[in-house]
Amino acid sequence: MKSSIAKRSIVIAGHKTSVSLEDPFWNALKEIAGGRDTTLSDLVAIIDSDRQHSNLSSAIRLFVLAFYCDRISDSQDSKLQLVA
Repeated sequence: MKSSIAKRSIVIAGHKTSVSLEDPFWNALKEIAGGRDTTLSDLVAIIDSDRQHSNLSSAIRLFVLAFYCDRISDSQDSKLQLVA
């Protein structure tokens, strides 16, 4: 399964920049922003301000991965509480 990388322009803190991500990451990022009632630009600005050394595209990928890993962990914790 091949995923194409899409380069998109986004405004972060008043500055226009371009970010290259695979479509599934763009879709996940939009879903996360929608779930938080925030804009894609605002969410990327938060990710940008929190990143350490990686480039912005990598920071976004790591953010999306962490978000879904946390969801899986929370789901497993909930199941364990129901069993206990």
